[in-house]
Amino acid sequence: MAVMDADTGTITTTLPIGDDVDATAFDVDTRLIFNSNGEGTVTVIRQDSPDKYSIVEIVKTLPRAKTSALDPKTHQLFLSTAESGQFEVLVMGK
Repeated sequence: MAVMDADTGTITTTLPIGDDVDATAFDVDTRLIFNSNGEGTVTVIRQDSPDKYSIVEIVKTLPRAKTSALDPKTHQLFLSTAESGQFEVLVMGK
């Protein structure tokens, strides 16, 4: 994942997030960033300050559960995988 200053176009930092990333979500309240990918993981990154980011954890998910959506009210990250016919809910944040 690359973090960029939108005003200057300068790359602030980069962090490893896994291959075949499909979605990235940012929870404004918790300052957590979720990157879901086809490897079967979600990389959770915290925005420590505007210029500092750190990996909180790498959460194992079902394989190919890379499409995700964040509910900003409940702080739940929803993942699905059509091939297995299962639905997975990942609760992270507050």
